Amino acid sequence: MRNVRNRSTTALAATLLASSLLVAAPHPPAAATDAVTGAGTGAGTGSASSAGAGTRLGIDLDTVTIPELQARMGDGSLTSSALTTAYLHRIKTIDPRINAVLRTDPTALRQAAASDARHRRGAVRGPLDGIPVLIKDNVNTRGLATTAGSLALAGKPPGTDAALVTRLRQAGAVLLGKANLSEWANFRAAKPTSGWSAVGGQTNNPYVLDRNPCGSSSGSAAALAASLAQVAIGTETDGSIVCPAGMNGVVGHKPTLGLVSQDGVVPISAEQDTAGPMARNVIDTALTLSVISDGRIARAGGAAGLTDALPRPDGLRGKRIGLWRLPSLGPEVDALMTRTAKKLRAAGAEVVEVTPPYQKRLAELEFPALLSEFHRDIDAYLATRHGPRDLTGLIDFNRTHPAERTCFAGQELFEQALAAPSTTDPQYRAMRAELTDLSRRSIDETMAAHRLDAIASPTNPPAWTTDCARGDNDVIPSSTPAAVAGYPSLSVPAGFVGELPVGVLLMAGDRQDAELLSLGASVEHRLAAWRAPHYLPSVGGDASR
Repeated sequence: MRNVRNRSTTALAATLLASSLLVAAPHPPAAATDAVTGAGTGAGTGSASSAGAGTRLGIDLDTVTIPELQARMGDGSLTSSALTTAYLHRIKTIDPRINAVLRTDPTALRQAAASDARHRRGAVRGPLDGIPVLIKDNVNTRGLATTAGSLALAGKPPGTDAALVTRLRQAGAVLLGKANLSEWANFRAAKPTSGWSAVGGQTNNPYVLDRNPCGSSSGSAAALAASLAQVAIGTETDGSIVCPAGMNGVVGHKPTLGLVSQDGVVPISAEQDTAGPMARNVIDTALTLSVISDGRIARAGGAAGLTDALPRPDGLRGKRIGLWRLPSLGPEVDALMTRTAKKLRAAGAEVVEVTPPYQKRLAELEFPALLSEFHRDIDAYLATRHGPRDLTGLIDFNRTHPAERTCFAGQELFEQALAAPSTTDPQYRAMRAELTDLSRRSIDETMAAHRLDAIASPTNPPAWTTDCARGDNDVIPSSTPAAVAGYPSLSVPAGFVGELPVGVLLMAGDRQDAELLSLGASVEHRLAAWRAPHYLPSVGGDASR
């Protein structure tokens, strides 16, 4: 690992902001307007004017970036109060279609007013000061309900913030509210329906409303696609940031394990869990990482690397990218990957086809290991909250509360975890050791053999139709190597299959977050694949896809 100069997060954030103001935004400039546009609300909704009514901000919430917002706040032509009001209005008018936001924070406008006062005094705390953020509802927020989607935790809110929420508050971010999720981060039933929770109901995909948003950071991704917040926080054990990002046409970064503190986050596995930033573009994603990264950005590639997380005309020239095709996701996705490779080559990248090894063995080992880890880690978390005190109590709660079974009845994963070997058992310890070794070798050996800067693969298939009776159709192996290894991954929009977004997943080696974000910004700029959702009620085609 390279030695890099350690810098405070505040200094890093200032560097990122200053540098990012010198370059163009990743999306094409929006047409001049004197109101927040309803760019994502036009076709099929008739709500564009209502979404923008009364908010004379001169920006397009679909495409504006944090650097652009901070520039406007800096010259006094925009306030955080006006921006927060605009997002709250969009939540009120648009979210009923997609059901992504569980609750807004009643203090949001007070937080925004405090940011406005700092801007007037010239005491801005960094790039997220005054920026509205949605938090996935498995991340503790003091005094504001944190439920993991379960009625079992719907009583008294946590008394303290998660560590990453503390960092957001210290950075001046406006905590706008909590996003829906797949209940218990999709680790309850053998055949769950992503985006559903007993607390929040079903989140819909904003592009086609009867299609699934993928799990478990479904509300975070769907809200971003609908421009209900500037950035959001998701969490991932395996795929739960990147799959929703891909399926909802936004950007999601799963950081290197340990870069973002998991203190105060409802767990599945300490060996794989991480929170991470989600946004509509890579620069906002990188800026959010600079705030929540617990002061350890230097371990992930250094400040200079994150400063480069910006679109550059020559950013792909000479880069070597390994394309892992995954034909199991279907011929249309494979054709999209072929077009993606062609665009990257045209920008000067070398794209070679690869197949990372050990994938079958990883699939055999991961789930049994997670069962043992979940039992250990959920018991520890529940002991800090009002409600069931352990996994046994949680299982009993679900059996006696019919509302927990209105979409799917099962809690087979809870029951299997209760019976799984302890994490002190030699069988488990051997399994986790083999998992860690093979997953890291899968990426390291592939990158070394082909001299790669990153491995690219499709993030997701086109969204399947949401169906509680059938459950998900979500066998998507691309996220697993990086998730199990604890290495970073990043999904950026690659294009569409019909009306449904598909992402390209970029993976790199240990602590290469900065390099991956820099490469991702160049890929995003070259592909220019983002487009606003039209909230179509349905489309034709295979219901399983």
